[in-house]
Amino acid sequence: MTRTVFSGGRVFDGSGAPIGDADVVIEGDRIVDVGVGLDGDEEVDATGVTLLPGLFDCHVHVTSSGPDLLNRLQRPFSFQFYEAARNLAATLDCGITQVRDAGGADAGIQLALERGLITGPRMQISVTPLSQTGGHGDNWMLCGAHVPRAVPHPGRPSGVVDGPEEMRRKVREIIRAGADVIKVFTSGGVLSPRDDPRHGHFREDELAVLMAEANAAGRFVMAHAQATDGIKAAVRAGIRSIEHGIYLDDEAIGMMLDRGTWLVPTLVAPQAVLDAADRGAAIPAASLAKAREVTEAHRDSFARAVAAGVRIAMGTDSGVGPHGSNLAELALMEAGGMKPEEVLAATTSSAARLLGVEDRLGTLEPGKAADLVGVGGDPTDLAGLKDRVRFVYMDGNKVR
Repeated sequence: MTRTVFSGGRVFDGSGAPIGDADVVIEGDRIVDVGVGLDGDEEVDATGVTLLPGLFDCHVHVTSSGPDLLNRLQRPFSFQFYEAARNLAATLDCGITQVRDAGGADAGIQLALERGLITGPRMQISVTPLSQTGGHGDNWMLCGAHVPRAVPHPGRPSGVVDGPEEMRRKVREIIRAGADVIKVFTSGGVLSPRDDPRHGHFREDELAVLMAEANAAGRFVMAHAQATDGIKAAVRAGIRSIEHGIYLDDEAIGMMLDRGTWLVPTLVAPQAVLDAADRGAAIPAASLAKAREVTEAHRDSFARAVAAGVRIAMGTDSGVGPHGSNLAELALMEAGGMKPEEVLAATTSSAARLLGVEDRLGTLEPGKAADLVGVGGDPTDLAGLKDRVRFVYMDGNKVR
């Protein structure tokens, strides 16, 4: 088997070690050595390049390409699957080799990736998020029509559920449909018409049943949780990650520290809604008002979580914003108080731990998958990082 050495560059290996001069050797789909003065059968000149592990985005929606619901209503049902192929390719082009889809992608899209029918990062799927009636995933419109952002079909069941026994059946149904992770809305959100991001959703007995079923099936749970009460309810229930975390207070942060709960901040998402409106997207006035309202609170909550030492993993909510611009999140994380090396770790090794794939991804070390991203210049200069991505390898294959 051919040994390929990436020589003459520097390495950020994701382990916590400082960036330094090193070579990386891959053989087939695995890393076999990292060190100085290594050789191989073939050489890739990495002079002027820093090698990073494959990057992660822990919160995407690959079947969505923006917050404009009216635009989506005017497209045929199957168009979303072709959009997903394009969006996955754009994500891989950033150097992201692993994503967690937070709602929309079904088992067919995942299988198409695995079989090589389409190109993109590896993907964990949640299929359909769980929402209470009138919650963030209900999408009952003021006219009385139900217009879900992701139309249910045999591989993507409805996620609206009320009461513990309905919850038990629905979690089992979502797992049957192929969910690797369960997503639940424990608060309102920005783009949904009849809820408030400051209000918690689902009661303790409903979340207890959700966790019992997820644990029995060996699935992690992620919670869209913007409201303070919704965040605390999710943490008390034992949910693994808080998505967004817009209205964190000191008690919620303390609870997350005590439980080891992760935060996936998606700082770019509210601004993406406002940017889309500026470009002419048909977004309801109520949603725009909510997006403006949450932006400052979101950044403040994130900064306080960072200062307290909450575990952070990178996620963008891409699908609200454009796929392919994922790395814009990194500069916002730095602005919120993280050191650049901490941001890179949150996008590699920490994200791998959140997703439970740290045994094979997230660091550059022997035995791990041969996912490498070559970045020109200083990798800790996070602004414009995407424009400096020189090459991307996934499982030892050059994909950019």
